[in-house]
Amino acid sequence: MHTGAITPYIDVAQIVLYVFWIFFAGLIFYLHRENKREGYPLEIEGRGRVIAQGFPSIPKPKTYLLRNGDIVVTPDPRRDQQPVLAATAFARHLGSPIEPSGDPMLAGIGPGSFALRPDVPDVTAHDRARIVPLRTAGTIGIDGKDTDPRGLEVVGVDGKVAGIVADLWVDRAEMLFRYLEVQLAGAAAGARTVLLPMGFARIKPRFVQVDSITGAQFASVPLTRSGEQITMLEEEKVMAYYGAGTLYATAGRSEPLL
Repeated sequence: MHTGAITPYIDVAQIVLYVFWIFFAGLIFYLHRENKREGYPLEIEGRGRVIAQGFPSIPKPKTYLLRNGDIVVTPDPRRDQQPVLAATAFARHLGSPIEPSGDPMLAGIGPGSFALRPDVPDVTAHDRARIVPLRTAGTIGIDGKDTDPRGLEVVGVDGKVAGIVADLWVDRAEMLFRYLEVQLAGAAAGARTVLLPMGFARIKPRFVQVDSITGAQFASVPLTRSGEQITMLEEEKVMAYYGAGTLYATAGRSEPLL
C-alpha cells in the first residue's frame, strides 16, 4: 500500500475530504438557521397569521446582553410593535403588489419603508450622543477647502425654495456630516427646522439641490423630539421620507416609463 493508505481502498486524504464535506454541510445548515433569527416566523398571505418556518426551523431563542445593560432576545415572535401598513393590495390574487393608501410619503412601504430600530440615540464608544449639531460638537468644524452650506437656500426638485441651511449635524464617531438642518421658509413655518440627509443633498456654490422631494414637501419631514440629538428610529423615519420621494414625490415618478 502507498504512504497514507489505511486499506487498499481508503487513505488519509480521502477521509479528510469526507470530513471536510460533512463540516461544510453542517456550516451551511448552521448559517442558514442562524439567518432566521430576524424576520421569522413568516406570515402566509391570505391565511392570517399562520407561522411558516421552512427548513431548517427557527433556532432556539438566544439572549444578548447589550453594552448599555439592555437585554435582547432573538428570535422574537412578537408582532405587537409591527405597524399596520397604510396600503392596499393592487389586485385580489395572492402575491399582488401593494399601493399606499393616504399620503404615500408616510405610508412606510416601498422606498419609504424603514426598520423599527430602538427609539434611543446612537452613542459613541464614550457613551456620548453620536450625531449632534455642529454648534454643540465642540472643536469639530468644516474644512476651509469645502463649501460651508450654512445660510444657503435649499431647493426642491420643483425648483421651489424650502428654506435655508441653519446648521450641520456631524457623526462624532465617523467624523462625517450626516444631515443638514433646514430652517423652513415662510411665516407659517416660523423657526421650525427639519433634517436633510447628506445623501439626498447636492451642495452647490449658491444653493443646495434636493431631487427627492419638492419644496412644499419639506413641511412634512418627520421631526425629532430633541433639537440636539436624533434617535435611531427617528433616523429611519427621516431617511424613509426622502426615500419615498424618489417614487412618490411627483405623480410622474410612479408611472411607467413607456
